[in-house]
Amino acid sequence: MISVNNISISFSGNILFENVSFLINPTDRIGLVGVNGAGKSTILKIIAQKIEASSGEVIVPKDNTFGYLPQEMQIDSNLSIYDEALTAFSELEEIEKKIANLTQEIGNREDYESKEYLKIVDELTHQNERYSLFGGDTAEANVEKVLKGLGFIQNDLNRPLQEFSNGWQMRVELAKILLKQPNCLLLDEPTNHLDIESILWLEDYLQNYHGALILVSHDRTFLDNISNRTIEITRGRIYDYKASYSHYVALREERLTQQKATFNNQQKEVQEIERFIERFRYKNTKAKQVQSRIKQLDKMEMVELDEIDRSTIHFKFPPAPPSGKVVVETEKLNKSYGELHVLKDLDFVSLKGEKIAFVGKNGEGKTTLSKIIAGALEYEGKLNIGYNVSIGYYSQNQWEMLNPEKTVFETIDDIAVGDIRKNIKSILGSFMFGGEAIDKKVKILSGGEKSRLSLAKLLLNPVNLLILDEPTNHLDMRSKDILKNALLMYEGTLIIVSHDRDFLQGLTTKVIEFKNRAIKEHLGDISNFLEKKRIENLKSLEESKKINASKSVQASNNKLKYEQRKQLERDLRKINNQITKAEENIEALENEISIMDTKLANPDQYAKEIASGELYKEYDALKAFLKKAMQNWEELQMEAEKLKSNS
Repeated sequence: MISVNNISISFSGNILFENVSFLINPTDRIGLVGVNGAGKSTILKIIAQKIEASSGEVIVPKDNTFGYLPQEMQIDSNLSIYDEALTAFSELEEIEKKIANLTQEIGNREDYESKEYLKIVDELTHQNERYSLFGGDTAEANVEKVLKGLGFIQNDLNRPLQEFSNGWQMRVELAKILLKQPNCLLLDEPTNHLDIESILWLEDYLQNYHGALILVSHDRTFLDNISNRTIEITRGRIYDYKASYSHYVALREERLTQQKATFNNQQKEVQEIERFIERFRYKNTKAKQVQSRIKQLDKMEMVELDEIDRSTIHFKFPPAPPSGKVVVETEKLNKSYGELHVLKDLDFVSLKGEKIAFVGKNGEGKTTLSKIIAGALEYEGKLNIGYNVSIGYYSQNQWEMLNPEKTVFETIDDIAVGDIRKNIKSILGSFMFGGEAIDKKVKILSGGEKSRLSLAKLLLNPVNLLILDEPTNHLDMRSKDILKNALLMYEGTLIIVSHDRDFLQGLTTKVIEFKNRAIKEHLGDISNFLEKKRIENLKSLEESKKINASKSVQASNNKLKYEQRKQLERDLRKINNQITKAEENIEALENEISIMDTKLANPDQYAKEIASGELYKEYDALKAFLKKAMQNWEELQMEAEKLKSNS
């Protein structure tokens, strides 16, 4: 159990949070929530011991280990993807060296009855247990499993890490943390760089994780599927709910309603007391009662209302101009980057009014096709944009295209035309740029503010085809809901690239899956698509099991090849040698125990040793060693029998 006790932290004299306390139990799944700037990431850093709190302490059990993933980090490595992930098992190398040294030392000794020999045997057993605990026997297999679960393919594993983008490098860091299997995972926006398939894999992994988890995320579905506890940071304090995120939201509203009722009742009571004091302040006959009321006010613990920041974007898209029935059509479309073929012989049609989601692993061509349709990339093949189609395009790095030296107002004013110029301040206000905020320069805006400004630009010209590539990045949950509602009311055609399942739910009527340079159409929204994929995966798994079972039966009915038989013989000789050594070890331990039995049977002769208790301790230790040795011998015998049956 990890104890966070009265921690406080301030920056430049401003208190971020004060006297925060909570416990982290061994199997907790905690969602850490709050508005941007509330201190979520800071608390993770304090628990991970990356920064120190201004006051208070975090008490961590002696053998506890942390796995901390920040939102962003610079990674400098010359290793391949596979070798970099394998560094997660660096501690195994030390354990292997210890096991080798201990094994060699045991082989060179013959003092089987000495305390030193038994200590070495005990230490060897301990190190072997640690080796198994850290996954020494399955380390390489686990590396492949986790890397592939996070979206890497077999051909990626031996490529240098430096060839990949920062997002893919962050996946390797996440893989290393998961492979280390720490007691407590501290993950800050772990889905930022993941596609839907990788998010689903990570969800399944974390749901079955053996340790504790504290998670910061703006992915509502991800939080709901993993968390069983929510800690809210607000106004420098925390509220702890034994509930997943969606349940917490409902409970929070109940709490705020009760809090407001309590506040209003207290305010009425205060006003009545103040009126009494003011009315009888100068009457001697009421002096005692007045003083009593004044003391009552001084002792009263005033209720404070927790103010939730409910400010968010608020807008709707302008009416879409009419267009032809076919909005976009491609025929045998191809796109390559050098020798890398991203899209091959692509046939795609989008009709008027359709709302389409592009999904698939990163690098499969979703953004590439979006850019081609928007006219931002060259290509081979045919692309037809329909009659009277006007396109509004929002790219992943849209905010990078903003002029950093211009103000918020100038950014919109420079491209606004006609009557819309009169409504610039109103438009900016809808995107939370009010008052002095319109005079801020773009270069000092946060990522979220730049994203909102880029979205505001889409309103300047009515379009009938919206192409949005990850529009929810940097948006909080309430702002994502407003954007989703605006898109639901949008009358034009929509193509959207997103990995946010909650955002896509109910928004689109068709899903285009990108895989292996091609596309596959699925009718329905994201939930229909994911359910279909789940069923397909189950069928694939069942077929794989049947094939493997069939192969196993066929192999058992055939004679083993010469090389296999020789390998079995070598394995059998190795096991038999281990059995011989195990039997010698058992015999030595039994002899030592026999000597102990003799001593214990003659208490007068060995009175001092018996009185000190040392004799009993040694006797119990030898019994324990013998039990382990017998178990080891039995396992070796079973392994030998298994090998014999296969020979």
